[in-house]
Amino acid sequence: MSRLIPYPLVSFMLLLMWLLLTRFSLGHVVLGGGLAVLAGWAMAALQPVPLRLRRWTMIVRLFFVVGWDIIRSNIAVAGLILTNGRHGKRTSGFVLIELELRNPNGLAVLACIVTATPGTAWLDYDSERNMLILHVFDLLDEEEWRQIIRDRYESMLMEIFE
Repeated sequence: MSRLIPYPLVSFMLLLMWLLLTRFSLGHVVLGGGLAVLAGWAMAALQPVPLRLRRWTMIVRLFFVVGWDIIRSNIAVAGLILTNGRHGKRTSGFVLIELELRNPNGLAVLACIVTATPGTAWLDYDSERNMLILHVFDLLDEEEWRQIIRDRYESMLMEIFE
């Protein structure tokens, strides 16, 4: 069974999503099922790193920290756009951040956090040097952004994943 459907839960959830987005008919069940199985095979070919969580309680804390940061960033970015960026003095820029986090799952979560937060974007990651290139919509202090990423997110992600 594991060779035919390597990730049965993922395949089932994809089929369910397919049926929710389309209408329920025999043709859609067959087509959605085939696509779900193909997606499971594609995921198996990627050979994802096994997920091991060290501190489950830190996930809840990270969730609330990220949620609060997203709300604050939405307000800040909306203010910058509506006021023309402190009377036209907004400067965007790039920040190089050296990371200690090595776990691929943790890095993926960090990429999602950074990209989901308005005003920032994960641009590139060099795995050899462990360097992140971050784009910031309103860059005032590069060192402040390095500290935010390291102290607020990376430290919690390292506790969760490493």
